Amino acid sequence: MNDEFYCKFIKPDRSLDSFVENIGMFHNPTDKPKEVVIMPDGRVDLFFMRSGTDDPFSVFLIGLETEPEERVIPPETIAFAVSFRPLAVEYILQTSIADLLNSGKNLPVDFWNLEPADLGSLEAFQQKVCSKITELLPEKTDERKLKLFDLIYSSNGEMSVKELSEKTVWSSRQINRYFNEYLGLSLKAYCTILRFRASLEHIAEGKLFPELNFTDQTHFIKEIRKFSGVAPKELSKNKNDRFILLSVLKQK
Repeated sequence: MNDEFYCKFIKPDRSLDSFVENIGMFHNPTDKPKEVVIMPDGRVDLFFMRSGTDDPFSVFLIGLETEPEERVIPPETIAFAVSFRPLAVEYILQTSIADLLNSGKNLPVDFWNLEPADLGSLEAFQQKVCSKITELLPEKTDERKLKLFDLIYSSNGEMSVKELSEKTVWSSRQINRYFNEYLGLSLKAYCTILRFRASLEHIAEGKLFPELNFTDQTHFIKEIRKFSGVAPKELSKNKNDRFILLSVLKQK
Protein backbone atom coordinates (compact mmCIF):
# COMPACT_ATOMS: atom_id res chain seq x y z
CA MET A 1 0.00 0.00 0.00
CA ASN A 2 1.33 3.46 -0.90
CA ASP A 3 2.16 5.73 2.03
CA GLU A 4 1.58 8.96 0.07
CA PHE A 5 -1.16 10.47 -2.06
CA TYR A 6 -1.91 8.57 -5.24
CA CYS A 7 -4.60 8.15 -7.84
CA LYS A 8 -5.52 5.46 -10.34
CA PHE A 9 -8.03 5.20 -13.19
CA ILE A 10 -9.35 2.29 -15.24
CA LYS A 11 -11.63 2.06 -18.25
CA PRO A 12 -15.11 0.54 -17.87
CA ASP A 13 -16.54 -2.13 -20.14
CA ARG A 14 -16.85 -0.91 -23.73
CA SER A 15 -20.63 -1.28 -23.57
CA LEU A 16 -20.64 1.77 -21.26
CA ASP A 17 -18.26 3.88 -23.34
CA SER A 18 -20.90 6.37 -24.52
CA PHE A 19 -21.77 7.21 -20.91
CA VAL A 20 -18.70 6.54 -18.73
CA GLU A 21 -15.16 7.69 -19.51
CA ASN A 22 -13.39 6.02 -16.61
CA ILE A 23 -13.61 4.90 -13.01
CA GLY A 24 -10.95 5.91 -10.56
CA MET A 25 -9.80 6.49 -7.03
CA PHE A 26 -7.89 9.04 -4.96
CA HIS A 27 -6.23 8.09 -1.70
CA ASN A 28 -4.52 10.36 0.79
CA PRO A 29 -3.35 7.93 3.50
CA THR A 30 -1.15 10.53 5.17
CA ASP A 31 -1.95 12.67 8.21
CA LYS A 32 -1.57 15.85 6.16
CA PRO A 33 -4.05 17.52 3.79
CA LYS A 34 -3.24 17.35 0.08
CA GLU A 35 -3.65 20.57 -1.92
CA VAL A 36 -4.73 20.02 -5.52
CA VAL A 37 -5.99 22.04 -8.46
CA ILE A 38 -8.99 20.69 -10.33
CA MET A 39 -9.05 21.81 -13.96
CA PRO A 40 -12.01 21.70 -16.37
CA ASP A 41 -12.03 18.38 -18.24
CA GLY A 42 -15.55 18.05 -19.64
CA ARG A 43 -16.55 15.24 -17.28
CA VAL A 44 -19.21 14.93 -14.61
CA ASP A 45 -17.89 13.21 -11.49
CA LEU A 46 -19.76 11.12 -8.96
CA PHE A 47 -17.73 10.59 -5.77
CA PHE A 48 -18.14 8.02 -3.01
CA MET A 49 -15.76 8.91 -0.18
CA ARG A 50 -14.79 8.69 3.45
CA SER A 51 -12.15 10.45 5.54
CA GLY A 52 -10.64 8.76 8.59
CA THR A 53 -12.24 6.00 10.60
CA ASP A 54 -14.79 8.23 12.34
CA ASP A 55 -15.91 10.42 9.45
CA PRO A 56 -19.20 9.62 7.74
CA PHE A 57 -19.49 8.08 4.33
CA SER A 58 -20.57 10.62 1.72
CA VAL A 59 -21.70 10.72 -1.89
CA PHE A 60 -21.04 13.85 -3.93
CA LEU A 61 -21.94 14.87 -7.49
CA ILE A 62 -19.79 17.50 -9.21
CA GLY A 63 -21.01 19.30 -12.32
CA LEU A 64 -18.92 20.63 -15.18
CA GLU A 65 -16.16 23.13 -14.44
CA THR A 66 -15.27 26.15 -16.55
CA GLU A 67 -12.42 27.42 -14.37
CA PRO A 68 -9.67 25.98 -12.16
CA GLU A 69 -10.45 25.39 -8.51
CA GLU A 70 -8.11 24.77 -5.61
CA ARG A 71 -9.28 22.00 -3.29
CA VAL A 72 -7.92 20.24 -0.24
CA ILE A 73 -8.14 16.48 0.17
CA PRO A 74 -8.30 15.82 3.93
CA PRO A 75 -5.94 13.38 5.66
CA GLU A 76 -6.86 9.68 5.53
CA THR A 77 -9.33 10.26 2.72
CA ILE A 78 -10.22 7.62 0.17
CA ALA A 79 -12.51 8.52 -2.71
CA PHE A 80 -13.79 6.44 -5.59
CA ALA A 81 -15.20 8.23 -8.60
CA VAL A 82 -17.24 7.56 -11.70
CA SER A 83 -16.33 10.05 -14.43
CA PHE A 84 -19.32 10.41 -16.73
CA ARG A 85 -19.52 11.70 -20.25
CA PRO A 86 -22.24 14.38 -20.62
CA LEU A 87 -24.71 11.99 -22.26
CA ALA A 88 -24.96 10.16 -18.94
CA VAL A 89 -26.54 13.19 -17.30
CA GLU A 90 -29.78 12.64 -19.20
CA TYR A 91 -29.74 8.87 -19.58
CA ILE A 92 -28.00 7.50 -16.45
CA LEU A 93 -28.32 10.20 -13.77
CA GLN A 94 -31.67 11.22 -15.28
CA THR A 95 -31.46 14.80 -14.10
CA SER A 96 -30.15 18.22 -15.07
CA ILE A 97 -26.85 19.50 -13.64
CA ALA A 98 -27.23 23.01 -15.08
CA ASP A 99 -27.32 24.42 -11.53
CA LEU A 100 -24.08 22.60 -10.64
CA LEU A 101 -21.79 24.50 -13.00
CA ASN A 102 -18.53 25.00 -11.05
CA SER A 103 -20.16 23.42 -8.00
CA GLY A 104 -21.54 20.19 -6.63
CA LYS A 105 -24.03 18.72 -4.20
CA ASN A 106 -24.33 15.92 -1.69
CA LEU A 107 -26.50 12.96 -2.63
CA PRO A 108 -28.21 10.52 -0.22
CA VAL A 109 -25.66 8.21 1.41
CA ASP A 110 -27.57 5.18 0.14
CA PHE A 111 -27.30 6.35 -3.48
CA TRP A 112 -26.93 3.28 -5.73
CA ASN A 113 -26.83 1.18 -2.52
CA LEU A 114 -23.08 1.56 -2.09
CA GLU A 115 -21.54 1.62 1.37
CA PRO A 116 -18.09 2.10 2.97
CA ALA A 117 -17.30 -1.60 2.59
CA ASP A 118 -17.47 -1.14 -1.19
CA LEU A 119 -14.46 1.18 -1.08
CA GLY A 120 -12.00 -1.64 -0.52
CA SER A 121 -10.49 -1.90 -4.00
CA LEU A 122 -10.90 -0.12 -7.30
CA GLU A 123 -11.67 -3.36 -9.12
CA ALA A 124 -14.47 -4.32 -6.72
CA PHE A 125 -15.89 -0.80 -6.85
CA GLN A 126 -15.80 -0.83 -10.65
CA GLN A 127 -17.65 -4.13 -10.79
CA LYS A 128 -20.43 -2.89 -8.53
CA VAL A 129 -20.96 0.51 -10.16
CA CYS A 130 -20.75 -0.91 -13.68
CA SER A 131 -23.43 -3.43 -12.76
CA LYS A 132 -25.63 -0.60 -11.52
CA ILE A 133 -25.01 1.58 -14.58
CA THR A 134 -25.79 -1.36 -16.86
CA GLU A 135 -29.17 -1.68 -15.16
CA LEU A 136 -29.81 1.99 -15.94
CA LEU A 137 -28.83 1.85 -19.60
CA PRO A 138 -31.66 3.12 -21.80
CA GLU A 139 -33.30 0.80 -24.29
CA LYS A 140 -32.81 3.44 -26.94
CA THR A 141 -30.60 6.53 -27.19
CA ASP A 142 -31.18 9.46 -29.51
CA GLU A 143 -28.85 8.80 -32.48
CA ARG A 144 -28.29 12.53 -33.00
CA LYS A 145 -26.90 12.86 -29.50
CA LEU A 146 -24.69 9.80 -29.84
CA LYS A 147 -23.26 11.12 -33.09
CA LEU A 148 -22.85 14.63 -31.71
CA PHE A 149 -20.72 13.51 -28.77
CA ASP A 150 -18.74 11.09 -30.92
CA LEU A 151 -17.83 13.98 -33.20
CA ILE A 152 -17.04 16.34 -30.33
CA TYR A 153 -14.70 13.84 -28.68
CA SER A 154 -13.03 12.56 -31.84
CA SER A 155 -12.24 16.12 -32.95
CA ASN A 156 -11.07 17.22 -29.47
CA GLY A 157 -13.72 19.95 -29.57
CA GLU A 158 -12.29 21.54 -32.73
CA MET A 159 -15.33 21.16 -35.00
CA SER A 160 -17.45 24.28 -35.33
CA VAL A 161 -21.01 24.42 -34.04
CA LYS A 162 -22.19 24.85 -37.64
CA GLU A 163 -20.38 21.72 -38.82
CA LEU A 164 -21.59 19.67 -35.86
CA SER A 165 -25.13 20.80 -36.54
CA GLU A 166 -24.90 19.83 -40.22
CA LYS A 167 -23.37 16.41 -39.56
CA THR A 168 -25.97 15.48 -36.93
CA VAL A 169 -28.93 17.04 -38.76
CA TRP A 170 -29.79 18.83 -35.53
CA SER A 171 -30.15 22.60 -35.44
CA SER A 172 -27.57 24.59 -33.50
CA ARG A 173 -30.38 26.27 -31.57
CA GLN A 174 -31.74 22.90 -30.41
CA ILE A 175 -28.25 21.66 -29.55
CA ASN A 176 -27.51 24.71 -27.43
CA ARG A 177 -30.91 24.42 -25.76
CA TYR A 178 -30.04 20.83 -24.85
CA PHE A 179 -26.60 21.77 -23.51
CA ASN A 180 -27.89 24.66 -21.44
CA GLU A 181 -30.81 22.64 -20.09
CA TYR A 182 -28.82 19.60 -19.00
CA LEU A 183 -25.25 20.89 -18.53
CA GLY A 184 -25.54 24.63 -17.88
CA LEU A 185 -23.31 25.88 -20.71
CA SER A 186 -23.27 26.23 -24.49
CA LEU A 187 -21.90 23.71 -26.99
CA LYS A 188 -19.10 26.11 -27.95
CA ALA A 189 -18.06 26.56 -24.31
CA TYR A 190 -17.97 22.79 -23.86
CA CYS A 191 -15.89 22.30 -27.01
CA THR A 192 -13.38 24.88 -25.76
CA ILE A 193 -12.95 22.86 -22.58
CA LEU A 194 -12.28 19.69 -24.58
CA ARG A 195 -9.67 21.47 -26.69
CA PHE A 196 -7.94 22.63 -23.51
CA ARG A 197 -8.01 19.12 -22.14
CA ALA A 198 -6.52 17.71 -25.36
CA SER A 199 -3.72 20.28 -25.16
CA LEU A 200 -2.81 18.93 -21.70
CA GLU A 201 -1.66 15.69 -23.32
CA HIS A 202 0.89 17.70 -25.30
CA ILE A 203 1.95 19.70 -22.24
CA ALA A 204 2.42 16.42 -20.33
CA GLU A 205 4.90 15.47 -23.07
CA GLY A 206 6.75 18.76 -22.64
CA LYS A 207 5.29 20.41 -25.77
CA LEU A 208 4.66 24.00 -24.72
CA PHE A 209 3.51 25.29 -28.11
CA PRO A 210 0.03 24.94 -29.62
CA GLU A 211 -0.56 21.61 -31.36
CA LEU A 212 -4.27 22.20 -31.92
CA ASN A 213 -6.28 24.88 -33.68
CA PHE A 214 -5.20 27.90 -31.61
CA THR A 215 -4.81 31.26 -33.36
CA ASP A 216 -1.24 31.71 -32.15
CA GLN A 217 1.06 31.20 -29.16
CA THR A 218 -0.51 34.11 -27.28
CA HIS A 219 -3.97 32.61 -27.69
CA PHE A 220 -2.66 29.24 -26.53
CA ILE A 221 -1.07 30.67 -23.38
CA LYS A 222 -4.20 32.71 -22.61
CA GLU A 223 -6.46 29.67 -22.84
CA ILE A 224 -4.15 27.45 -20.77
CA ARG A 225 -3.98 30.14 -18.10
CA LYS A 226 -7.76 30.58 -18.18
CA PHE A 227 -8.46 26.91 -17.44
CA SER A 228 -5.46 26.03 -15.24
CA GLY A 229 -4.59 29.32 -13.57
CA VAL A 230 -0.94 29.17 -14.71
CA ALA A 231 1.14 29.44 -17.90
CA PRO A 232 2.00 26.27 -19.88
CA LYS A 233 5.59 26.17 -18.58
CA GLU A 234 4.54 26.22 -14.92
CA LEU A 235 1.75 23.75 -15.60
CA SER A 236 4.23 21.35 -17.21
CA LYS A 237 6.40 21.36 -14.09
CA ASN A 238 3.36 20.36 -11.99
CA LYS A 239 5.14 21.03 -8.74
CA ASN A 240 4.06 18.67 -5.92
CA ASP A 241 1.66 16.99 -8.35
CA ARG A 242 -0.93 19.67 -7.66
CA PHE A 243 -2.62 19.28 -11.05
CA ILE A 244 -4.10 15.79 -10.77
CA LEU A 245 -5.28 15.57 -14.36
CA LEU A 246 -1.79 16.34 -15.66
CA SER A 247 -0.27 13.77 -13.28
CA VAL A 248 -2.60 11.11 -14.68
CA LEU A 249 -1.68 12.00 -18.26
CA LYS A 250 2.03 11.72 -17.46
CA GLN A 251 1.45 8.21 -16.14
CA LYS A 252 0.25 7.00 -19.54
